[in-house]
Parts: sequence; structure tokens; C-alpha cells
Amino acid sequence: MEVHGDLDRQLIMAGTRRSMREGRLSRSRRIRAVLAGGLVFGVGATMTLAAWNDSEYSSATFTAGRFDIVGAVDGATFSSHPTSTPIGSTAALAFSAPFGAMVPGTTVYALFSVKTANPSVTGSLQLSVASTAGTGLGPYLRYGVRTISGTTCNATTYPAGTAVVADNSTMSTAGTGTQTVAANGGSTVNYCIAVTLPSGADNGAQGLTAIQTWQILGTAS
Repeated sequence: MEVHGDLDRQLIMAGTRRSMREGRLSRSRRIRAVLAGGLVFGVGATMTLAAWNDSEYSSATFTAGRFDIVGAVDGATFSSHPTSTPIGSTAALAFSAPFGAMVPGTTVYALFSVKTANPSVTGSLQLSVASTAGTGLGPYLRYGVRTISGTTCNATTYPAGTAVVADNSTMSTAGTGTQTVAANGGSTVNYCIAVTLPSGADNGAQGLTAIQTWQILGTAS
């Protein structure tokens, strides 16, 4: 009886081990199947993400403009006068005094025309005083500036102009307001400058000189 019992237990144990092996093999197959399925799924996902591509590009080139003004003492012959020194580099205004020299009560006139060069953008002008030199006549003098419609600057056209510097101003007085100039020389500002040696100037003014330098500051706009 014990022999049969031992045999039975051995058979039962062997069957159990076989069942366990079969179970492990079954689970291993399922895991491999799942993994294989995952690999197949992964390949399928990668292929799904593929797409056609296309692109559009754009570009631009940027160039800075120029701003340049030129001046003329005759209203016609324009050139650049960018510095105040030496005196020869400035535009020499054509004042003409009776008898060749100023005496008390004398007013002299001169034209200075300004416009933009070509090419140039539009801008504005501001008249100011750069310096007053000479041997001392400057403090005696008085002046005014007006813009006029033409290029004839004299005692007749000056009163009809638009004031830039008030009459009877000292020579150190700058202009008020600004004047507009069109792009590419499209418009001209004609300044008519009137300088007076007042009738009350005393004998100390005799023989003295004054060298006046004005600046027209142009600003692009």
C-alpha cells in the first residue's frame, strides 16, 4: 500500500510540474505575442505619422534713404556748403551796400536759397547763427530774415515775405519755426536777409567789420 501511495504521489507531483511548465510556456507565448503585437503596432504608428512636406520662403532687402540739402546765393546755382570753416567753404552772400560800405541808416539785402539734393528724402529747415566775427561791427548791426516766393531779394520783395527772424534783431538771434523742403529738390526755400546799420550808430562803428555766419540745419522727416 505504501508503495502504491508513493507512486501515486510521484505521479501527482510529476503532473503538477508538467502543468506548471505548460502554464509557464503558455504565458511566455502570450507575452511574446503581446510583444510582437506591440512591435507591429509600433511600426504601424510610425508609418501613420509620415506626411508630405512643402515650404514657402520670403525675403526683403532694406536700404536707408539719404537726406542732403544744397544752397545757392543766386537762386539757381546750388551746391553743398557743409561746414562753417574756413570762411571760403561757406556760401558768400551777395550783400551790396551803397557807396561800397554801410553808413548809419543803411539796409542791405541778400538771397540764400535752400532745397534738397537729388536723391534726398523730404525734410525741414531751421535757421540759426553759427558765429559773428570781425573787428567789432557786429554789435552795432541789426537784421531780419523772411522767406519770399521768388529769388529777387530787395527792399520791395522783403516786406511781403514771411518772417523767420524778426526785424531789428541782434545778429545772434536765431530763426523761429521751421520751413519744409520736398524730396529730390522738389521745392525751394528762398531766404531774404536784411541787415541794417541803425541810424543811431555812433562814431565808434566807423571802419569796423563784421563776419556773420548763418547755419541752415536740415532735418529729414
